[in-house]
Amino acid sequence: MLDTSTLLERAKSSKRHLALLNFGLARMIPFNKPHGFKIKNIGDHSVEVSIPYKKANFNHIKGIHACALATASEYSTGLVLLNSLDSKKYRIIMQRMEMDYHYQAKMDTVVKFEISEEWLNNEVIEPLKDKESIVVCCEPKAYDKDGNHLTTGHIYWQIKDWAKVKTKL
Repeated sequence: MLDTSTLLERAKSSKRHLALLNFGLARMIPFNKPHGFKIKNIGDHSVEVSIPYKKANFNHIKGIHACALATASEYSTGLVLLNSLDSKKYRIIMQRMEMDYHYQAKMDTVVKFEISEEWLNNEVIEPLKDKESIVVCCEPKAYDKDGNHLTTGHIYWQIKDWAKVKTKL
């Protein structure tokens, strides 16, 4: 069986593995499946997640629902953190989210999120050497296919070394 980290790594350079990753994630996270989110691009510390303009994602005025935009924002940041950190060493849990909505989403949309190696070291790796857990704010942005800036998310993740987790799975 192929583990998620291997599939993530292979999906960076292979359309076939990217399709397999999307297929697998739709089944691993059934809540997201009806939305039809797809990872368009994934890098070492970046991701682009598409939200299709379809009925399952509509609000009452046929725009993409605020909750679909928020969920894709959470999804994108979680993917980048999981892809950037060793999931066997670090546990991540979303603590809270805040969304700023700038423009009505009336067409296919992409949520983009990216961090740098420097950010990862300064905000996560180094602080966890002295602290039991940390909370980081990730800021994904959503754009429609015309380039309109739709949302800015502020997704707060608690990150902790698994060795310091008191509750067990």
